Amino acid sequence: MTSIGGAEMVDWNLAVATATRLVKPGPEVSRDEAREVVAELRRHAKASEEHVRAFTRMIPEGHEPRDTPVLVVDRAGWIRANVAGFRELLSPLLDKMRERRSNTPGGAVFGAVGGKVTGVELGMLLSFLASRILGQYETFAPATRDLPAGEDGGGRLLLVAPNIVHVERELAVSPHDFRLWVCLHEETHRTQFTAVPWLRDHLKGEIQSFLGATEVDPSTVVERLREAAQALVGGRPEGEEGEPSPSLVELVQTPEQREILGRLTAVMSLLEGHADYVMDGVGPQVVPSVAEIREKFQQRRARGASRLDLALRKLLGLDAKLRQYRDGERFVRAVVDQVGMDGFNRVWTSPNTLPTKAEIATPADWVARVHRKADS
Repeated sequence: MTSIGGAEMVDWNLAVATATRLVKPGPEVSRDEAREVVAELRRHAKASEEHVRAFTRMIPEGHEPRDTPVLVVDRAGWIRANVAGFRELLSPLLDKMRERRSNTPGGAVFGAVGGKVTGVELGMLLSFLASRILGQYETFAPATRDLPAGEDGGGRLLLVAPNIVHVERELAVSPHDFRLWVCLHEETHRTQFTAVPWLRDHLKGEIQSFLGATEVDPSTVVERLREAAQALVGGRPEGEEGEPSPSLVELVQTPEQREILGRLTAVMSLLEGHADYVMDGVGPQVVPSVAEIREKFQQRRARGASRLDLALRKLLGLDAKLRQYRDGERFVRAVVDQVGMDGFNRVWTSPNTLPTKAEIATPADWVARVHRKADS
């Protein structure tokens, strides 16, 4: 329990309550329709497992990994799962803040009030995201009675049924095809983490190193926020090389955090791009209307839902995720074209064979580094 005088640094229960109260209601469906959607998503998830494993060849025959559950959830279920994940990941940073505040006069009172404020803020953020996420391989949260996970924290696949129904209706595409298409993408993430045992701990270590480097001194944080505000006001929309200007989240980082973030960005680009590549590779064989779905979904990704949506994406750095899909998919496609799927799968050998951020942009450099070294 991360607490000061009995008060948690983040009121997690308040975060859940705030998010579930503020999140928009899902699309209207009858009880029978809801049951049908849940059943079909479960069938598609099972079918996707076979399609993805055959296409990626990440899991050798006879080497079945430990299974992880597939959960079809509503928006509130997604919120609860992610609050549990945040609680797990943020514990080192909150411990650091607790130590700082315990030595500050009035720290216990400030911690109690701050925990409520932070809980509300986190809840507001999650309410924004909960209506947008179609699926997620939730990697870090421990198992609970309501939200089971794999053995030893092996993760779970979440499919957010109301969001999938909302988007398929918005795009006016075949529900059957769209649901399978979404499952192919999310099952790829599940395969990545179940086929590569070290990947979860590596990613968790990088994230916690990033959080551990966070400045907790209030004066330092204020100064960084002031610098960030000046940069955002005075900066140009595009960087020197045409790269998007940094978000507020990026601008308040320490130099050490920027270095860690570069490695995290490369890994996330690989994972997201690989999922898109697999989805496109398998899709034409099993999803009849995949071309229509892909085109409409890409247009939706690019434009955002509204001006407010675009502004929040920029502020939070969520637009970087769109670049990860694009850059990562281009990296995977280039490597597979050059050395084949088995050659690409060397990327999963160890943390040392993961691409760097620079190699994501120049796939030939990764091929030269990993394949020449391995083949020499």
